[in-house]
Amino acid sequence: MWLVFLKELKELVRDKKTLFFMIAVPILVMPAFAGIAIYFAQNAATEAQNKVLNYALIGGQYAPDIDAKLMQIDGFKRVDINQQTDYKKLIQENTVDFVLEIPANYSDDVLQSGQALLKLHLNDSGLNRVFYRVNEIVDEQLQKLRASAFAKLNLSEEQQIAVLNPIILEKVNTADSRENWGEKIGGLIPYFIFILCLQGAMFPAADLGAGEKERGTLETLLISPIERYKLVLGKFLTIAFAGLTSALITVTSMALWGLILSQGLAIEFVVTFMSSIGAVDFILMFLMLIPVVAIFASILLSLSIYAKSYKEAQSYMGTLMMLLFIPIFLAMAPGVELKGIWAWVPLTNVALAIKELIKGTMDYFQLIAIFGSTALIAAGLLAFCVNWFNKEKVLFR
Repeated sequence: MWLVFLKELKELVRDKKTLFFMIAVPILVMPAFAGIAIYFAQNAATEAQNKVLNYALIGGQYAPDIDAKLMQIDGFKRVDINQQTDYKKLIQENTVDFVLEIPANYSDDVLQSGQALLKLHLNDSGLNRVFYRVNEIVDEQLQKLRASAFAKLNLSEEQQIAVLNPIILEKVNTADSRENWGEKIGGLIPYFIFILCLQGAMFPAADLGAGEKERGTLETLLISPIERYKLVLGKFLTIAFAGLTSALITVTSMALWGLILSQGLAIEFVVTFMSSIGAVDFILMFLMLIPVVAIFASILLSLSIYAKSYKEAQSYMGTLMMLLFIPIFLAMAPGVELKGIWAWVPLTNVALAIKELIKGTMDYFQLIAIFGSTALIAAGLLAFCVNWFNKEKVLFR
């Protein structure tokens, strides 16, 4: 078994493509993708904020202050339209970005005119800041109208505050910063970890089964004096080693990149959050991934043994990648917690446990049951893989 493992491990180390997915992807590629996504998102937001907006104003004579303010600001360009024009069509044709409609009852004396309903017609389906930018101007006029009304009513500053907010509901959050942010992002971290672990094990798995069939080396291996179950265990350990390496690198890079980016961007809450997760929690996350990787390795090796070719094996494994989304998304669903039946759902319970470890709310005794149940599933799948490898009709189909 160990000779097979060492032999397969040497071939694995020589395969640059496999090493790329095991090491480079967790350390460099995934953080690079995240950085690129953040970069383009920030550029899109900046572009939306600085874009010159073509607008039409209906009823501008009723609100000369708003009309004048829109004319003064560089980011707005007035377009004259007919009042009976179809506003939706104008916006769809990009003639204007928005149409602001001011009612006839708009007045500087709100005590007499009452509440005025301004309508902002816009296409709000894409990434734009039209409503935000127009609302800034309207809000400025709102403050002036409030001040004017309060002056006429002769209300003190305390009375003005009480009129605007007669009742305040104060939220006192009993969760600390770590638990708060862990709840928000803790569900996403298992998603990336599981995907990278599976991806790190996929390439060696496809090569150790279907790849050997294509090269014609499987027959040579089978006539060797080594028992077949030891051949399976040797190949299994190689695939599991690749998956665990990806898991270890992923967890380590997650911690390091979180601290590096938080220091570079001077994001204080990220520094606080990452530093609050202890080394023991990171170690437990890694240990929880061991039976998960064993499950992946068993399934991948079984698929590789069954496949007729390397390409067919990759197609089966691509389907497995899609099926993996189901238990991960269940862990991110609202209301799903590490309680009751969810503590026994394979993979979902591990994802929930990792989330609880990140939040700092983990009941550590539950880890024994979760680790044990996941290890039993992995052992059962490994036994199936050994039985699968012993079937001649599977090996030479």
